[in-house]
Order: sequence, then C-alpha cells, then structure tokens
Amino acid sequence: MHKIKEKNRYMEFDLEYNSERPHLIIPEYGRHIQKLVNHCVALQDIEERNKMAKAIVDVMGNLQPHLRDVPDFKHKLWDQLFIMSDFRLDVESPYEKPEKEVLQAKPEPLAYPRASSKYKFYGRNIQTMIDTALTWEEGEAREALYYVIANHMKKCYLNWNKDTVEDQIIFNHLSELSNGKIDLTKKEESLSEVKDLMRKRKPTGNKPRQKKKK
Repeated sequence: MHKIKEKNRYMEFDLEYNSERPHLIIPEYGRHIQKLVNHCVALQDIEERNKMAKAIVDVMGNLQPHLRDVPDFKHKLWDQLFIMSDFRLDVESPYEKPEKEVLQAKPEPLAYPRASSKYKFYGRNIQTMIDTALTWEEGEAREALYYVIANHMKKCYLNWNKDTVEDQIIFNHLSELSNGKIDLTKKEESLSEVKDLMRKRKPTGNKPRQKKKK
C-alpha cells in the first residue's frame, strides 16, 4: 500500500496541463512536431539541422495530405516550419526564408464604405456599375450601357415592388445616383417591357427522354 502511494505521488509531478505548456504556433501539427522543431533549432551542427529540418517537413506533409493539391505545396510547408520556429531556425531551405516583419505586418485599412443609398432595392453593385459606365468613352457603347443599367434597375424595382413602374421614375433615380451625369429623361427610347424583364427562364437541363410507344 505504501509503494502505491509513493508511485501515485511521483506520477502527480509528471502530469502536464495545457495551461502550463508552451503556446503552439500552428496547433494543426500538434505538440510533438513543435517539440521536434524546437529541438532542431537547438542543434549546434548545421548538417544535422539541415537533415532534421527536411525530415520534419516530410512528416508535416504526411500530416497534411489535403495540401498536396495546393500550388507550391513544399514551399508552404517550409514557410510553416520557419513560422513554428519563430523564425529562429537557421537551415538551408530550397525556398527563400519568409521575413517575420512581412508576415506580421498589418494590412492597409479598407476604404470606409459609402453611405448606403436610400434606394436599397437596387442592390449594392448598382453604384459601381454607374461609376464604371461614366469612365467609358462617349459614344453608342456607353449609351447602350446606360440603358442596360436602367433596365437592371427597373427589374430590381419590380422585384421589390410587384406593381408596375414608369420609366420616368427609373430615369430620375439613375440621374440622382449618377449626380446628374446620366440623364435619360429626354430620350425617346423606352425601357424593356415588364413581361420581358420578369419572364422566368426555362431550365437548360436536358429533358428526359420519352419512352417510345410499342
């Protein structure tokens, strides 16, 4: 009984808790791979480090078989090896060693989105379409694009409000969204008919073959 207590007492000192363990840089590879990387960093002989680094990369590749279809598969593994070593590993790599400052650099902040349009039923991309159209050279192509946008707006409007809508309303909204740069109010050409805009497309799949009557 005394020996069992002594054994249990020693076993308590061997237990490791996750909160006390070193932080895993890439948890997907597990703690054993991280320990191998740490051991490789500590090796004094450069040839041993190079040999062990290649072996670790091979093991990492076997642990992540889904990455084999990723372009530059080996390059990615070597980059991850350097990252797991906190960029302290000094070995001969077949690829350029990644720089810690570059990988940890913060991305440039995205441009703050514009204030949402009061015509939300046209969708978020309509303003981009209008801005793009205004960059085109003046001519028939740009004029045709204006009407494509207007027809798209009319269809969006009808999806939001099932009632019919006058072309003049669409033209006014287009003029407002373009800051008056696109004015179709004085044009004689009309937009597409409601029945054409809201017509449901027929499925393009192959029709099932009908059995021949005997």
